Amino acid sequence: MCKVKAPGLMIWIVLLGSVVLSGQTPKPQAIPGVAASSSAHNDASAADICAECELPMLLRQAVEAGKTPVGTKVEARLVMATMIKGGVLPRGAVLAGEVIESVAKSHDSSSRLAIRMDSAQWKNGEAKFKVYLTAWYYPPAPVPPPNISYVPQGDRRNWGGVDPTVDTTDPPNPAQRLSTHEDNGVNVAPPASVISGKRVAIKNVKAESSADGELVLVSTRSNIKLNKVTTYIAASKELLPSK
Repeated sequence: MCKVKAPGLMIWIVLLGSVVLSGQTPKPQAIPGVAASSSAHNDASAADICAECELPMLLRQAVEAGKTPVGTKVEARLVMATMIKGGVLPRGAVLAGEVIESVAKSHDSSSRLAIRMDSAQWKNGEAKFKVYLTAWYYPPAPVPPPNISYVPQGDRRNWGGVDPTVDTTDPPNPAQRLSTHEDNGVNVAPPASVISGKRVAIKNVKAESSADGELVLVSTRSNIKLNKVTTYIAASKELLPSK
């Protein structure tokens, strides 16, 4: 009978354990819908992923040229879902970036402001890119007037009666209760978009490209100020006027 020496037996056990553990090592899972980020993604690929897209966004903080220092971290919410290379950025995704140039208007120099957005995160994924604040924004969409002519099916107007649940005014008063019947949302129109379908240039502001290819907003008339209620647009390059 062959005897196995103790040192050789210990080595064999260690090797076997390593094989078992390596087989159980979890593998990273790709993020569905968007190309997963990795060390192989350099600046060029990050720029390409959103080369032609426009990201309408609401800033989470006000920014003012000269007062908000360079390096300030900036966050925004994506207003509507946007196609990018490899997938879709969902509405509500959190965009993150920073202020890369901030100069206040003076009597002999223009106001200058540049913001670069580098990434987006949402519940089921993330994406890396490189886009800049442009000199464009989306005004709010016009709100249609409420439809007060709808009467629930089967409702009967009692023009001369005294039933308090029936409109007796002429013309009908929308503030008065029409009927005990409920619509249950069947005839409720879908909510209108929060932004209009056509972007508009920011007044007295133009965009310039720096030597590094970064987009910088410039104003010779006043200091550039950004608020939290306007839907600004980020893109990889300056946008052409809308047709």
